[in-house]
Amino acid sequence: MQPVSDADLTLHEAAELLGVHYMTAYRYVRLGVLPAVKVGGSWHVAAADLHTFKAGASAVPTAGDTPTRRRAPWASRLEARLVAGDGRGAWGVVEAALAAGAELDEIYLDVISPAMRNIGERWESGELDIAVEHRASGIALRLIGRLGPRFARRGRTRGTVLLGTPQGERHSLPVAMLADLLRGDGWEVSDIGADLPVESFVRAAVDAHDLVAVGVSVTSADNLPAAAEVLNALRAAVGDVYVAVGGAAVVDEAHAVALGAQGWASSAQEFNAQLQGRSSSGARTG
Repeated sequence: MQPVSDADLTLHEAAELLGVHYMTAYRYVRLGVLPAVKVGGSWHVAAADLHTFKAGASAVPTAGDTPTRRRAPWASRLEARLVAGDGRGAWGVVEAALAAGAELDEIYLDVISPAMRNIGERWESGELDIAVEHRASGIALRLIGRLGPRFARRGRTRGTVLLGTPQGERHSLPVAMLADLLRGDGWEVSDIGADLPVESFVRAAVDAHDLVAVGVSVTSADNLPAAAEVLNALRAAVGDVYVAVGGAAVVDEAHAVALGAQGWASSAQEFNAQLQGRSSSGARTG
């Protein structure tokens, strides 16, 4: 249980200062846009959090709002819910951002990605325990699980893209988000996940139908030797198919080429741009 400080307000008091009904203030809490803690059965809001909320209150959707593109610190709000282990509140932030006009790709690129990046940096600096980072990653994966089907597109695919990480690399979240973003742009994506042995990665590439490109993601520098091994094996196995590498551990194009890749993608958008013009001639209807 967290103690109540002199600067804390009850949710009723916060609602009065905001000029809204108590249930409206409670809705803000459940959406994750107004930070609050439950103490002894009552919600309490820190005065500083209330001040921050009031400064951006115009970005909070209310009943009857017509969705428009409004600015709000969605990433920081999501980060707070993820760190708290509040899965329901995290989904509430996503719903609020969507209601405020955010597109699906913006939820991934401008909300979930920066929130998780900050959490990773806070763990590396010693501010957060690894258990908190793992819990946040689990919640983020569940968010993606709920959002992923919305990226599906009907019609002709542009070919298949294979995505995965080398053996030892367990960060699957970047690959999962990239997979959905590519699906939304018309690609058939085979996401084989994290920690793949070389033989399994190569077999998946060889067996893929209408393979256009392979993307390898590496977050930890400790896994660069494994990345080099799988990149070179892929290049030998799939011939002219484009093989690219990206992720936090790969610093630039020269680094990517030295590892054995044909190209380097610094972001999901860049990898998608590199795929333009590489559509399979055997595009099929999905």
